[in-house]
Amino acid sequence: MAYIPPHKGRSNEMERPLPTPELLAPQFKKILNMKPSRSNVERASYSFIYAKHSISRWWTIGLDDENQFPSSIDLEPVSMESTEWKIGEKSLALMNTRLDNGVNEVRWNLPESPWLDIAENVLEDLLASFENVRKEMDHKLEQVQPNLVARVGKVLFHRSPSVDVESVRKGVTTEILKQLKRSFYTDVPASYAENIVKEVVLKIRLDFKVEKETYNVKLSDSTRPKSVLSCKCNVTKEQGKLEVYKIELNQLRNMVIDISCPNKNLDLRLMLSSKRIVTSLTDHEILMIKDLINSAVVDPDVKGGLRWLIDRFHVIGNWHTITTTYKNPSLTLKIRHANRFAFTTSTGDTTLEIRLFLKELVSMLQEQNAEVNSVSEKLVENLRLIWENFL
Repeated sequence: MAYIPPHKGRSNEMERPLPTPELLAPQFKKILNMKPSRSNVERASYSFIYAKHSISRWWTIGLDDENQFPSSIDLEPVSMESTEWKIGEKSLALMNTRLDNGVNEVRWNLPESPWLDIAENVLEDLLASFENVRKEMDHKLEQVQPNLVARVGKVLFHRSPSVDVESVRKGVTTEILKQLKRSFYTDVPASYAENIVKEVVLKIRLDFKVEKETYNVKLSDSTRPKSVLSCKCNVTKEQGKLEVYKIELNQLRNMVIDISCPNKNLDLRLMLSSKRIVTSLTDHEILMIKDLINSAVVDPDVKGGLRWLIDRFHVIGNWHTITTTYKNPSLTLKIRHANRFAFTTSTGDTTLEIRLFLKELVSMLQEQNAEVNSVSEKLVENLRLIWENFL
């Protein structure tokens, strides 16, 4: 299913409305802030952390036998207004000139069952990466929770001094693209998210679970310069203050597979990551963190009007999210409005994101003697569901 333009969507009323940016705006004004601390953790405050043996790959679905793009595919500049990329120029994306508002999909040498090709390319990396996660789970200082997540968005390419992009935009090749830095832009149109709620949730038999608002405060620890603590907080209704309910280390990425789908309006990312819940903090350390989060100082001269005194722990970033969750025994769908800000770089973004957690597949991988054939079949089943309903 490709992105459906607003004028083509059904007019059925939604059982539960999605939160909107307007609904979040008053809360975003409360975003936590402080002057940036300069330390070795600065890059980790806004960059993603990859495991030692992580796998990161990109490819395009539907190329010809010589691995060439159809003539209708160009590399075009794109404007992403909701994100402060701070790179000084527009990013680039693969665009299909034959896709327009009236055509949701264009076919060329596309495999009859693209999900089979994707599964074949992913399976070996997934098994190897999960074996590394299994080793992490034996670590005694933290609880490790693996997640396999499918995300939709757009693969973006960023210009490089070593590549004359202008000369290859109309004759793009995979060899050129592999020389460019890339990122995955996760913001989706509101009409796409509404269509997921109205139609796909019912079609794949997901039930509404919960809508949750959280603040995620990122802390650096002067005694652990390479770590970032992520403190998840609720807002107390009585006092309007933050209350910590979980402390985690930054998510560790074990496998990231980006798949460009030029015959669709959206691309696909499959990511295996490890959520690491900290269990080694002392009572005194936990108290220090809670005191810091509760001790915001009103300061009209800083962004957001709040700051903290610099001590052992420093606030280096903040996320404010409202997440709507749908579940069935096999899958968890999360639709998330997020507003993020990294104080170390003075950059942030506001996004509407779709994340599909492949729970049953992860459970199968966690079994001591997981059957490869069974894992492969479940992977194919999940990828077919994603291809037919989310892309």
